Amino acid sequence: MKIIQNLVSPSKYNIKCPYTMDPEYIVVHNTANDASARDEIAYMIRNNTQVSFHYAIDDKEIVQGIPENRNAWHAGDGNGQGNRKGIGIEICYSKSGGKRFEEAEKLAAKFIAYKLDEKNWGVDRVKKHQDFSGKYCPHRTLDLGWQRFLNMIQNELNKLKGAEKVTDKNKPSKWAEKEWAWAQKEGYLDGTRPKDPITREEMAIVLKRLVDRVG
Repeated sequence: MKIIQNLVSPSKYNIKCPYTMDPEYIVVHNTANDASARDEIAYMIRNNTQVSFHYAIDDKEIVQGIPENRNAWHAGDGNGQGNRKGIGIEICYSKSGGKRFEEAEKLAAKFIAYKLDEKNWGVDRVKKHQDFSGKYCPHRTLDLGWQRFLNMIQNELNKLKGAEKVTDKNKPSKWAEKEWAWAQKEGYLDGTRPKDPITREEMAIVLKRLVDRVG
């Protein structure tokens, strides 16, 4: 997944992201204006207010402004779990809504699913700003239905998990990689279907190849 980085200068860490962080949540926000993701991040990193967040997502791009191993001030709970343990994600174009916001939400759902898969988390790790400070945010996402958005994320996560299963099926297990590569190199196996059962016919072919090689 393509992520554009425009990271805050370390000289501003003391303002924007003063603490190291081992994240435990993804915290979802709506920007409440109609700026693009690039503009949201650019404004955030150049001003000197404490307000900060890790990612902004619009209908076309995902832009990162703060490293995930630093905290950000986005959840309104001071040194609470939202600010100190949450990856803050702003979904753009929520002021006017409409098609651009709908597409931004879709891209955000894909990105969040990607992050959940990367960290081996479930959708229960996805929180809303409201969970930490009571603020009605992400306002437009809440208006449209929070569970609806969680379902979008889960559907994207299911797609990723399904793709992984297909990929895993076509690769040998870690413990058999060396021997599998050897058998393929020596011509005993053709290198396909590493996790499928072997038939008697296939076993006969493998045995014949072994005998021919020894003989």
